[in-house]
Amino acid sequence: MSELFPSHRIQVLLPLPLSGVLDYLCSDDLIVKEGDFVTVPLPGRQLQGVVWNTDVEKSNVPVEKLKHVIGKSDLPALPISLMKFVQWVAHYTLSPLGSVLKMALSVPKMFDKPKKKTLYSLAKNLPQKMTASRQRVVDAAISDMPLSIKDWGNLAAVSDGVIRGMIKAGMFKSCQVFGEKSFIDPDIEMQRATLSQQQFEASQHIINRQKEDAYKCILLEGITGSGKTEVYFEAIAQALSHQDAQVLVLVPEIALTAQWLDRFRERFGTAPVIWHSQMSPAQRRRAWWATIRGEARVIVGARSALFLPLKNLKLLIVDEEHSQTFKQDEGVMYNGRDMAVVRAMQADCPVVLASATPSLETLINAESGKYDWLYLGERHGPAQLPHMSSVDLRLHKLKAGSWISEPLCLALKENYARGEQSLLYLNRRGYAPLTLCRTCGHRMECPHCSAWLVAHHKFNRLECHHCGFNRKRPEKCPNCDDHDSLVECGPGVERVAEEIQTIFPDARLAVMSSDEISSPASLKLMIDAIEKHQVDFIIGTQIVTKGYHFPMLTLVGVVDADLGMSGADPRAAERTWQQLEQVAGRAGRAEHAGHVIFQTYQPDHPVLQALISGDKDQFLEREVAARETQNLPPFGKLASLILSGPDKNKVINVAKQLSKLAPRHNDITVLGPVPAPLSYLRGNYRYRFLVKAKLSINIQNEIRKWLDKIASNRGVRIQIDIDPYSFY
Repeated sequence: MSELFPSHRIQVLLPLPLSGVLDYLCSDDLIVKEGDFVTVPLPGRQLQGVVWNTDVEKSNVPVEKLKHVIGKSDLPALPISLMKFVQWVAHYTLSPLGSVLKMALSVPKMFDKPKKKTLYSLAKNLPQKMTASRQRVVDAAISDMPLSIKDWGNLAAVSDGVIRGMIKAGMFKSCQVFGEKSFIDPDIEMQRATLSQQQFEASQHIINRQKEDAYKCILLEGITGSGKTEVYFEAIAQALSHQDAQVLVLVPEIALTAQWLDRFRERFGTAPVIWHSQMSPAQRRRAWWATIRGEARVIVGARSALFLPLKNLKLLIVDEEHSQTFKQDEGVMYNGRDMAVVRAMQADCPVVLASATPSLETLINAESGKYDWLYLGERHGPAQLPHMSSVDLRLHKLKAGSWISEPLCLALKENYARGEQSLLYLNRRGYAPLTLCRTCGHRMECPHCSAWLVAHHKFNRLECHHCGFNRKRPEKCPNCDDHDSLVECGPGVERVAEEIQTIFPDARLAVMSSDEISSPASLKLMIDAIEKHQVDFIIGTQIVTKGYHFPMLTLVGVVDADLGMSGADPRAAERTWQQLEQVAGRAGRAEHAGHVIFQTYQPDHPVLQALISGDKDQFLEREVAARETQNLPPFGKLASLILSGPDKNKVINVAKQLSKLAPRHNDITVLGPVPAPLSYLRGNYRYRFLVKAKLSINIQNEIRKWLDKIASNRGVRIQIDIDPYSFY
């Protein structure tokens, strides 16, 4: 074959957990470039990959052992900026290059040839007089974009028969297209919100940075309700004024953005392209195709949207940049916020990090001048910041079986009497976190994890929130067989809701937790009900902290403000402050004044003192000083190694081997091995190492050299987490 068709060597990266590229021969008559999608043979199958290198200078594989590329896809090439990004992420996270590429190609049937469709657009010469239904179709037309018969009917709220009649009358022209229908471009000329002086100056700063057509990271900090979204909407409009420009907006959880999407539609006349894990395969394929073809102008998505093939990225926005949900703790472990900054660097465009409670890392980068720093210190419109106070539970003791103190209960009653809404926040799902036997003390635990089973009264089940195991609540203790001896300990949101219903039997309740919200559609229904004041009390987990605006919500009660303040996590205090500040910000966002009450056994804790006094700077300075003293990020580097496997002895043996071979360096500290806090998870035993290093150390190289020393460890998985956020 090589004699008939002269060939050259190329390197192809496959979406498999391979550390590098594979060499293939490509016939000279098949012209390929870097980024092109090609089909190549593997033993027993064929697979699509990406041409990674067309200029192969050196290779250890003899040419006679190489197989030929089978063919090339018609899809546009993977953008070079995305290829650089994939390479960077793999190197930084110590992940196989092919595993990172797989995240960029996670689309079912992406290489299938699209089907041929007939679409219709309005003809130019239309009759002066027509029926009311036909006139409605003409009035509903958006530019000259072709649509299907069904879509025209939906757009104009007319029957398919009306459209078919217009086609027969020559009022439409047809065209043949391949693939899914296009997305409607946002209209940047629609009426904009009236900005305050602070908002206007912030938006102009971002716009001026955009005009430089270069990378720059900008922190957009603003108190809750200050209008950060309107500021970066202006920047989006500016970016879209450039032909073919694309904008990416990252949000912590795409299922929780119903209000944000409504605001986007009001501003730009259409919805953005959405990307998240709950989409159907057809929806993912349509969004991916539109992105690589440049048809998707604004994409809003979860952290995985960073790996979309954006051809002409001009602006990247990370909303709620402090959110822990930007951190991926499985597979390729990465922080979406940090990788967004890298993605913007690779694309040479500005990136905006927006938050009311920025992470310490971001604040320190802003203070040092590495990032631009914009601050919005006023609530938009007539809204004022809520008054905050605490209830000392050492003085106001809770009654048996109750989780709401008398001062908080009185405030709830007064608020209810005024016809205003109240929110009770507890970041704990279910009814109770622990079920135990009063007779023998047996605790209901997960058989696959070292974790208690959480009681869910709604389903009469006990569930593990780590692996998903669940069982019906037993009638008797499985240990001593005593009947009716099982008792639930501690509160979850279901239990708080039960108490509120007892106090206010006629009140309308909504429980906002992931157990109650099965889809974005069900969340939207709940939000609409709250906005229309069809709900009096909202009881929620951290879902309620995600930027919602409820005009009649004036009282927030934090049931357990101490939850999460302690533990081995060095970010515990910072994270608790962020969550409580965010949930407090739900109160008094319109013309009604807001009040926030924290129930606590630690009223003097620095987090609560910072919230109540409004002096967050002193709290943050203390946190920064603690990080610097302990050489923790961003003043040092941190990495975690998690060893896991079904055979405990094998895991321990590998941990011992690694301990003996650990780096010996004055600027590196290796802690462990120790059993992980969750020492048994999903049927695997777990041990951890924590690696601390000075900023001057290349921690990836040190870990790579360390792991290269160890012999085969079959049956034991080693996960590397650079910049860990989870310590379970």
